[in-house]
Amino acid sequence: MRILVVDDNVGSAQILSRLLAKLGDHQVWTAYDGPTTLETAKACHPELVLLDIGLPHISGYEVAQKLREQPESNSALLVAVTGYGTEDDVRRAREAGFDRHLTKPASVDDLRQLLADPILSWG
Repeated sequence: MRILVVDDNVGSAQILSRLLAKLGDHQVWTAYDGPTTLETAKACHPELVLLDIGLPHISGYEVAQKLREQPESNSALLVAVTGYGTEDDVRRAREAGFDRHLTKPASVDDLRQLLADPILSWG
């Protein structure tokens, strides 16, 4: 699976990327801000995007909307992985185009469930 991990906390992004690589035979890319995310998605055509909401330059909500507009990422499973976990945050994420919402820190079980999501087997 092609996975894009996005978090402005470089250490968190790298740890999550390594963990995902160990959970299967996945190609994992990382990005640390919105503009880089959009360019990386054009290059790697992700099937799964784990995206932080609180990014510099443009928010994760805006990045999600732009990913939905790009043909290379419009069908990816978009997952908000964020410290923002209120009902309003979940609603805003859904409105922005996210498919799922995980509050940090995401557990290994949460990640395994995502990787097993039937939506990902469609591609």
